[in-house]
Amino acid sequence: MRGSKALVPTEPLKIDRQARRKRRAISFLVSAMNRSNRTDHIRITSHPEPHGKTRYPIHWGAPSARERGPVIGTVSRQGDRNAIGSHGGSYALYRALAVSSGALDPIRRPDLTNTHPAVTIPQVAQWSEPGRIVSLDPWGHLVADVFKTQIAEGVDIRPTIAITKARLDLNEMQNAIVHGRLKVDGDLVHANGSIAVSKIAIDPVWYLPGIAHRFGCSETTLRHTLFEQTAGMFPELVTRPDLHVFLPPIGGTTIYMFGDVEKLSDSTTKITCRVHDECNGSDVFGSDICTCRPYLIHGIEECARAAQQGGLGIIVYNRKEGRALGEVTKFLVYNARKRQEGGDAASAYFERTECVAGVQDARFQQLMPDALHWLGLRRIDRLVSMSDMKYDALVGQGIAVVERVPLPDELVPADAHVEMAAKKAAGYYSPELPQDDSAASVGRSLDKY
Repeated sequence: MRGSKALVPTEPLKIDRQARRKRRAISFLVSAMNRSNRTDHIRITSHPEPHGKTRYPIHWGAPSARERGPVIGTVSRQGDRNAIGSHGGSYALYRALAVSSGALDPIRRPDLTNTHPAVTIPQVAQWSEPGRIVSLDPWGHLVADVFKTQIAEGVDIRPTIAITKARLDLNEMQNAIVHGRLKVDGDLVHANGSIAVSKIAIDPVWYLPGIAHRFGCSETTLRHTLFEQTAGMFPELVTRPDLHVFLPPIGGTTIYMFGDVEKLSDSTTKITCRVHDECNGSDVFGSDICTCRPYLIHGIEECARAAQQGGLGIIVYNRKEGRALGEVTKFLVYNARKRQEGGDAASAYFERTECVAGVQDARFQQLMPDALHWLGLRRIDRLVSMSDMKYDALVGQGIAVVERVPLPDELVPADAHVEMAAKKAAGYYSPELPQDDSAASVGRSLDKY
């Protein structure tokens, strides 16, 4: 009885406390919603406003930028957001560090004065063809002009493509001039060996329904897998089915164009192209364990020569380090290859990668053709690549390849014959009759470096 009497006076008190907590919570939420963008509170954006609609809807595949609508990944005006993620890809984390340290105003927007493209990329049918471009924003270089009114009103719309001009200064091109493979013309190739190019930086913009279709899965499966494999980094992938555009935190693509860009509009222009996946160790530092830099340099020379002959040369450089497995994984594989019984044998080349990474190659070239679709290409006259995966992806998406240009044997580095033998045995293109010499190809051991 004593216990039951004690319950009577506490019940109203419990209800009263709950009511006070609820009132305080509502008061806090109202005041938080009325504050400016500050760092002392968090706004949860993983669920849409009740009965709310996206202020700037995206109609992917529309025939114009205005009809398609801007892609907005702002962190300063949450109500304007129509994409998952934020602008800048992986560099968004460095922006966060700048804000945390007080070096950057968190709501600052870029001044886009005089940032317009240095050359004109003509609009082509592929920009609005259903399913043709799904991993970049074809209008990403034009937003400062097309949406200037909205930007002036304070909407945080940012370019995802930038186009400028540059000179490539490479010792190998000077060597090509000395040996007569390139000629100084003062326009494309200069006396000091530098080569004039137009270059285009592209941040990835993924249209999730199109990405799912490319990979043969449902959009729901793709969203759940992206959510799980990023440890829940982007909850909107599963809570915002109304948002179909994702700004992934990965590296982008750079296109280097050799010759007159206006020739893109002429379907008779001869196109020489190399699609190259990043390899820091070889491309930058000249590591001789692979053929990456030699093939890249060979591609640059072929592209420059094509431009001098009246065509266009195109290098597409994708940030997919270590077959999109990363440099740490790549170096672990190197060690495993060099230490295995029997040495660094071509016959076990892909097996060692799969043992460490679980997969031989994570590049999956399904998205690679998008950059070439954006340029309007329907044909590549000379593809400077031996990769069967790249060739199959291009042809499978409607880009005809007339000729495939292999890497000359004399350009294969000493320790890279293992890689070349393994890839040829696995289906890489070679003008010679296929010969499986992978068993005879063995690279140097770790103690021989």
